Amino acid sequence: MTTTGLEKQTFVNKQLPIIIKGLMAFMFLLSAVAKLYPSPNFALSTFEVKQLIPMGFSETSAAYFSRILIGCELALGLLLLQKNYFKRLVIPMSFLMLLVFSIHLSYEIASSGNSGNCGCFGTLLPMTPVQALIKNIIGMGLLVLLYQKTAKESDRLNFSFLAAVTFASILAVFLVGPMQRKSNDENEKLVEEMMQEMNMDDSEDNTLKAEDSTGVKIENSEKAKIVDPKDSKITKQETVPEEKPLADEPKAKRSGFASQFGDIDKGRKILCFFAPGCDHCKETAKALTELAAKDANFPEIKIVFMDEETELIPDFFAFAGKKYQFKILDVASFWTVLGGTKDTPGVFYLWNGNSVKEYDGINERAFKKDEFRKIVQKKWSELK
Repeated sequence: MTTTGLEKQTFVNKQLPIIIKGLMAFMFLLSAVAKLYPSPNFALSTFEVKQLIPMGFSETSAAYFSRILIGCELALGLLLLQKNYFKRLVIPMSFLMLLVFSIHLSYEIASSGNSGNCGCFGTLLPMTPVQALIKNIIGMGLLVLLYQKTAKESDRLNFSFLAAVTFASILAVFLVGPMQRKSNDENEKLVEEMMQEMNMDDSEDNTLKAEDSTGVKIENSEKAKIVDPKDSKITKQETVPEEKPLADEPKAKRSGFASQFGDIDKGRKILCFFAPGCDHCKETAKALTELAAKDANFPEIKIVFMDEETELIPDFFAFAGKKYQFKILDVASFWTVLGGTKDTPGVFYLWNGNSVKEYDGINERAFKKDEFRKIVQKKWSELK
């Protein structure tokens, strides 16, 4: 065998398995960490509602399964970097996990098509089901090659080490994403305290105030006709409704969000769907505040928060620069109202219940400040 042939053989036998081990370990570790981005509670609840509950899991079982699954991914990523039961257990279990994921992805592609984010890398690296399936097939191929190039005799037989790493990994996920749910009474009390602290008054004074040339104040819901007080034939002030021109606005319709805010279908409104701990949501809220500060006719902003990390809502408004009327929904209801295929931050521009513009997520449909500024300045006739 030539020198070049020996070098290739050495690379295949020694270097290639190390490279494959590193790549597969990185893939499993990234998959586990990405499912906890941008915050563990938010990411876990999103994964549960969008991926597990549609598969038939209950809310409770999905919460346990998601944490155990991510813990196992984290454990496999770590165990691929050591030698205990490496060929006997670690490689086969890694292959089996990818195989199960691939079967699920194949079913999802066959039933729903290649749309949406498969959730393999959470919201950190969105992937379509087909992309994820290709990634898994390549990974399984690499694991088969790694299995062939690994000698069983090189395995260390310390099973306690495997068990300890696996248990510690699962426990770590439960610790960073604890299963804590406030009771309805506790949550309502928290909301009331926050509302009082923020001095948020939802009442609106719809009375229009005018003043005539004599200094007499007139209060009425319609504009009054001002008459000359010197005219002795007039014993009292007469009011006639002013003829209104045709308004350049859309006909009223139901947006489907009236259960969240009763007046959401009246006039121009911006309805936002945010998670209190989501950095992208905070940045979007801040951008809306900046736009509103420069436009006196900017639509009213209302927010629906996910019931995760609600204690961060005061900090959220502090970052946004203004306090807005808000409502808190439990995780399942939040995603149902927002829409199963949509992601946070969600921003809906509504006009008399008509959807003018919708933004969601952090990718191609993400909120665009400059674009939105131009949209809200347009008349309805210019938008049609």
